[in-house]
Amino acid sequence: MLCKSIVFSALTLFASVSANMSMIDPCPRFSPYCKNLPSSLPAGASWDNANIMAPIDPNSDVICKSNTPWPNPVATWTAGQSVTVEFAKGGTAHNGGHAQFSVSYDNGKTFAVVYEVLEHAFYNKNTYSDTPEVLKYTFTLPTDLPSSDKAVFAWSWVSPKADGSTSFYMNCADVEIKGSSSKSYTGRKTVIADVKGYPTIAAPGSGFTWGLDYYNSAPNVTK
Repeated sequence: MLCKSIVFSALTLFASVSANMSMIDPCPRFSPYCKNLPSSLPAGASWDNANIMAPIDPNSDVICKSNTPWPNPVATWTAGQSVTVEFAKGGTAHNGGHAQFSVSYDNGKTFAVVYEVLEHAFYNKNTYSDTPEVLKYTFTLPTDLPSSDKAVFAWSWVSPKADGSTSFYMNCADVEIKGSSSKSYTGRKTVIADVKGYPTIAAPGSGFTWGLDYYNSAPNVTK
């Protein structure tokens, strides 16, 4: 326990002098910044140090950064319960943007939204700043989420850049959901942008409503 605490403290310091944003709870796949590090990595996997806080490579087709799950779920949630998602301190939040929290039941092939923060992700209101004001989001999971010990929970973020373009960030955590008797969940399809096979979203130099048409027009998906 002491060893994990020392590792977490050191890595949190590294995160604070690094770059962007990443989840620390629940623990994303192979992130060393988590509050509760899993005891082991899958065979052949390695800790994702700087990359976990970076945007998804525009040429990548792996939006979860890794398609390999943790050996065991990093959190156990119940449908209808309140959950808190926490992010590393010291990151750069790039004036906000749009964030979504989603679930997948097919190992990350399709995601459905369970909560979202549009226009001012990491802030209490629309703000021109790089310093985040909000590092925890608490929300209630839908009551009709099905049970699965292999669900994937994701935070995704479309972040504005100074040149008027955007970057896409995503962290994926493997979770167990104790759900309803439902066999499927229907929610709006998660917006994915600025990576291979998906649209490019522009963010003009002023205003916060850029790109909202992609979110408002997203179709429902059933998983």
